[in-house]
Amino acid sequence: MSARGPRLEFAVGAFLLLALGSLLVLAIASTNGKFGFGNDSYELKARFTNLGQLRPMAPVKIGGVAIGKVASIELDPVKLDAVAILDVDSRYKDLPIDTSASILTGGLLGESYVGLQPGGAVETLKAGDEIAFTTPAVDLIQMVGKYIFGGTGTKPAG
Repeated sequence: MSARGPRLEFAVGAFLLLALGSLLVLAIASTNGKFGFGNDSYELKARFTNLGQLRPMAPVKIGGVAIGKVASIELDPVKLDAVAILDVDSRYKDLPIDTSASILTGGLLGESYVGLQPGGAVETLKAGDEIAFTTPAVDLIQMVGKYIFGGTGTKPAG
């Protein structure tokens, strides 16, 4: 056996260990160090008549700072409203009960997210509570169509 064999095997092994280490670092960085093992968030519900382009895993923000994510979206079979289940970081467990939720868009064609606006009430939202004050997504295409084609619904006098 030549001296090249063990060197080549060592180089391949070192390369594989480096590649696995890089993947581990990338996985930790992409999850912000959170693996989802702990219960470091709590659930809130928000009911909307129109979700627009909101999707699961979209951020939940206050003042532009992400404090959670949209865990899932369901349809209420009775009221036929969309219900977004929000996972909010437990560091923000003292949101006032009169907090409002809106579906906003980051930029003209950006991603949709849920924006929370805290109120001034002393009583706070508890895990599983529903946010009472919500504003649905604005459909830009529908608004432009109404503007272009005269969305008043009345015919001009003539």
